[in-house]
Amino acid sequence: MLAVNHLTIQHSDKYLFRDVSVRAGTQEKIGLVGVNGAGKSTLLKILAGLVETDPGVVQRSRHATCGYLPQEITETPSDRTLFQEAADAFADLFAKHAQLEEVNRRLAAADPASPAFADLLAQQGELQGILDQADFFAIEGRIEKVLVGLGFQHSDFDRPCATFSGGWLMRLMLARLLLQRPAYLLLDEPTNHLDIESLTWLESFLIDYPGAIILVSHDRAFLDAVTTTTWELSLGRLTAYRGNYSFYVKEKEQRLQVLRAAYENQQAQIQQTMRFVQRFRAKSTKAKQVQSRLKQLAKMERIELEESERAVNFRFPPAPPSGRDVLTVERLAKGFGNKPVLTDVNLELQRGDKLAVVGVNGAGKSTLVKCIAGLLAPDRGRIRFGHNVRLAYFGQHQAQELPTDRTVLEALAMIEGDRTTTEDRTLLAAFLFSGDAVDKKVAVLSGGEKSRLALARMIASPANLLVMDEPTNHLDMASQEILQQALAQYDGTIVVVSHNRHFLDGFINKVLVIHDGTADLHHGNLAEYLARRQRQQAQGSEGGAAKEAGANDARRPSLSRKEQRRQAAQRRQERARRLKPLEGAVREAEEEVARLETRKAELERQLADPDTYHDQARFAALSKEYAEVERRLHRWLDRWEERQGKLEKAQAQGDA
Repeated sequence: MLAVNHLTIQHSDKYLFRDVSVRAGTQEKIGLVGVNGAGKSTLLKILAGLVETDPGVVQRSRHATCGYLPQEITETPSDRTLFQEAADAFADLFAKHAQLEEVNRRLAAADPASPAFADLLAQQGELQGILDQADFFAIEGRIEKVLVGLGFQHSDFDRPCATFSGGWLMRLMLARLLLQRPAYLLLDEPTNHLDIESLTWLESFLIDYPGAIILVSHDRAFLDAVTTTTWELSLGRLTAYRGNYSFYVKEKEQRLQVLRAAYENQQAQIQQTMRFVQRFRAKSTKAKQVQSRLKQLAKMERIELEESERAVNFRFPPAPPSGRDVLTVERLAKGFGNKPVLTDVNLELQRGDKLAVVGVNGAGKSTLVKCIAGLLAPDRGRIRFGHNVRLAYFGQHQAQELPTDRTVLEALAMIEGDRTTTEDRTLLAAFLFSGDAVDKKVAVLSGGEKSRLALARMIASPANLLVMDEPTNHLDMASQEILQQALAQYDGTIVVVSHNRHFLDGFINKVLVIHDGTADLHHGNLAEYLARRQRQQAQGSEGGAAKEAGANDARRPSLSRKEQRRQAAQRRQERARRLKPLEGAVREAEEEVARLETRKAELERQLADPDTYHDQARFAALSKEYAEVERRLHRWLDRWEERQGKLEKAQAQGDA
């Protein structure tokens, strides 16, 4: 068990946490969401025991272990190899193994008739049992699987950790945590330093993780795939939703609608009561009724609407007209020292194309967009722009390159363009810099604030070709959604590097995959590309399996007809035995879906009846039940789809 009870933290007149109480189950997978500054990272540190609170606020089971991954690197890289550092996750088991080897050495030299020999045998059995239970001799394979899954090459295993960049050291910290398998895994933005390949591997790993997970991430697709519960931190309060991020978005809106309706009804009741009081206050015959109404108002529990949290709100200015052909890259090559990064990249973009550049870390994505933006000169090849193309660039580290000695308003005013101070203030207000905030020094801004300012500077002067490298870094979910909508509405051309799948799928129409120094262009969004690749990989593995089965059949000795019939009957019985529970599970899901759909239709009919809204208690109860039925229906539809998929796979294997 891991729980927080009545957590309150207040700074000046602002609450970071206001009487927060919450509990995490032993196998729960929780997404912790909220705007930047809501306190998500602080709550994770409190749960991990890294930030002290009052006694009794945080409760942990005696044997519950917690593993915590911070946003940034917290360790000084050592001279030990990558594999040695990863193996530290099993330091206690390696110590037990060393003890076992010492016991074995002493046993070999001991007299079998001596009392010491019996003691050594007992120690040997105990140590061997511990190692066998932990599957010690499979540890190296587990380490290799996790390191490769997170993007390391086998050639990296013997490299000293000091030779890796900060992003790769963060992957190493994550690898150690995954190998330790704590009961509660607390992850703060684990996808920040991962490419698409590693991200999808981590997603699969966490879905099957046997313990509990509390996860902070700005990647909506990742949260949707991994989590089954969502905790929202908002204005100091924590609200739990029993579903993933997409469920939370829908459920929150439904709750707000019910709350707004109840609030409006209560306000109407209050106004009606006050009109009665004001009208009959002076009449002695009505004095008793007036006092009664006033007492009712005093006892009424007032409904309060949450103060809304602001979100980035902007649109890109209209793109200046350009020629039909916007960008042509021919046989581009670029390397650093003796190491080639890009060897032969070709690309053509036309007006209105929106291209995502993807690939593993180190493939050359940032190198390509920097060459396009003119920040790097290619070693070979050509980059040609079409007629009247005006380029704007947002770099991965653009936020760190802001003028720290200037104010927010001054930093924007430095961008060339025909704009007034009022126009600059209006643009900054769209990025949540209003009032005195525009006079803050850039040096004191948070990471999210710097990213918003860098985006504001990029769009300060109109452009028709946007080149963006990881624009969603440090942006909260709401800000990402608004930026995604703005890019979808933008009428110019876009080249963007990002590993955020949900963000990209909202506006791109082409995918450029960088690998082995070259690039392959795919039409469609990222989800379509990944689905095609998955189908191709599945077909390749099935083809290999079929080929192996054919070879086995060729080597298998011929059987008598009676023996063939007997084996065929056994296969049918085995197939029926395997399929029966799967068929039952599918049937159960179908029946539950049908029942919930019937109830949902009935509730929709009742909620559509205008008379329902005259009875507030009935309306609230129906709305609550409707939300619960819809939540359960979504979950059972997911279960039906999962169970049907397993059944079809089992049937296909049986047929094969």
